[in-house]
Amino acid sequence: MPSDPATATVPGAWRVQRRFYVPYHDLDVLNHLNHAAYFPYMETLRCDYYLPLLGPLEPANLDIIIAEATCRYLAPVAYGAELVGEVAPARPLGTTSFSLLYRFTIAGTTTVAARGRTVVVCYDYERGTKKAIPADRRAVLERDAVDPATEGW
Repeated sequence: MPSDPATATVPGAWRVQRRFYVPYHDLDVLNHLNHAAYFPYMETLRCDYYLPLLGPLEPANLDIIIAEATCRYLAPVAYGAELVGEVAPARPLGTTSFSLLYRFTIAGTTTVAARGRTVVVCYDYERGTKKAIPADRRAVLERDAVDPATEGW
């Protein structure tokens, strides 16, 4: 579950974080976390961050589309490890789109195992077109935004 921002203990912790346990079925032939496992983690973190901005936690209310998703793998992660996943918007925000950054640290260490990024486009599904980031959400995104250069982007 996302942690309460008031109780976050990781130095420089972002507003939303959650722990992910590395199950055996997510290992690759080298016996560490498979690269593809990070993308569902990123999707979970994205929902943890964005859904509360929409009101009731209902995925059908999502008004975004993912235009791009990337992940940089920095350190191997073993079976049974726990990752602390975090998400924050990146500066600057666009008019209709924004980027979310993801950071995965091996729990109990300062080792960053991976960093991810998604480009998120606000989308009007009824009209089939992109739309401006709503003002209320823009204010929260700007409040929580981090500098991508400090995160290796």
